[in-house]
Order: sequence, then structure tokens, then C-alpha cells
Amino acid sequence: MNLEKKIGYKFKKKNLLLESITHKSYGNENGKPDNERLEFLGDSIIGLIVAKYLYTLFPDHDEGDLSKLKNQIVSSKSFCKIAKKLDLGSFMLLGRGELKSGGRKRESNLAGLFEAIVGAVYLDSGPRATEIFLNKFLLNQDFSKIIDEDYKSILQIISQKQFGSVPKYQIDKEVGRPHDKKFYVSVFINDIKQSSAIGKSKKIAQNNCAMKTLKKLKNL
Repeated sequence: MNLEKKIGYKFKKKNLLLESITHKSYGNENGKPDNERLEFLGDSIIGLIVAKYLYTLFPDHDEGDLSKLKNQIVSSKSFCKIAKKLDLGSFMLLGRGELKSGGRKRESNLAGLFEAIVGAVYLDSGPRATEIFLNKFLLNQDFSKIIDEDYKSILQIISQKQFGSVPKYQIDKEVGRPHDKKFYVSVFINDIKQSSAIGKSKKIAQNNCAMKTLKKLKNL
């Protein structure tokens, strides 16, 4: 099937592939298993793999920051975008009514299709193959486009890509009373100082520092 060429994965069990592209409307009309169970499985697997990826990529992020990133990556909008780029909708089996109402372009259908395919890959070849699949289509994106003014995260990604290491932040000094402090921070990449900045909290100072470094590296 041409779909296998599109996604760069060849199924050993073709029934899983067929089930993954079968919308509920088609399944009901033709007495075939639909992709909703695979969609459920795929959603959980994607969440786990993305969580593991972010946990490794951002060792200094707390739970809130990691959750914010994960929620943007593991979303219908994100999955739909991938499905559209690969034209997965053209392979979807839809019932007559769903087809007439524009089901091939509906976000929920396309997102569910991507999740179902991930679930099918997992059942067909296991977690490692699924992780490789997601690295190719979901985890290879430019995360800086989905991080809103989180310059520290953007720098983290770019630093790993360009220099093979993560930035390290140093608190140079704290000035002022406890309720009105200023933090002076510097950032280093591979032990080379990139920039310094000031902020009303460590987090703000680090983010300001990252922004200055991105401008210096001409990635902002």
C-alpha cells in the first residue's frame, strides 16, 4: 500500500494497517473493525514516548514546564498537521455520509488516524519501532515554534543541535532585599560564556539570558 511508503514503515500484519485507516462510519456500514481502539492505544503510547523524550531533553525543567510542552506536542492540532503533511486523509476509509461532509479534512479524523497508525505500529513491531516512527514525524519538529517566549527552551534545543550540549546557567550574584531582589545570571555553552542578563527572579534572568544568547547566535 502506498501509505506504507508515505510513512516509511512496512507492516508485517496488514490487518493492523487496514484497521488503522478504517473510520467508525465505514466500519459500521461494512461490518469491519474501526480504528477507535487503535486510536486509544496510540494516544497513550505517544504520551509516554513524548514524556520520556522531554524528560531527557530538558533536564532542568520542572513538572509544570514539561507538562506545558507535552500538551502542545501531544494534541489534535499537532497530529492533524502531520497527517495533512503526509496526506494521510486520502487513505482513510470513510462511510458515505462522513465522506460527503468533508471527513477527509476534519481535524478529529486526521488526528485520530495518526494516533491509530501509531497504535498499529506499536502492536506490529513494539516500542522501539514506534519510537523511531515518532522521531521521524513528531519529535523532529522545531520546538521553538511551539514554545511561546520560552527562550530558555528554545536555546536548549538549538544548543543541542548546533553544539551537542545543553546550556549551563550560573547565578553570578543576588542584589537587593528579599522582597525586591535582582538576579545576575550568565549562560555557558561548552564552558564558553555566551551572555549575561538580569531579572527579578532566577527564572526570568535565565530566560533573558537565553534571549540575548539566541540573538547573538542569530536564531531569534
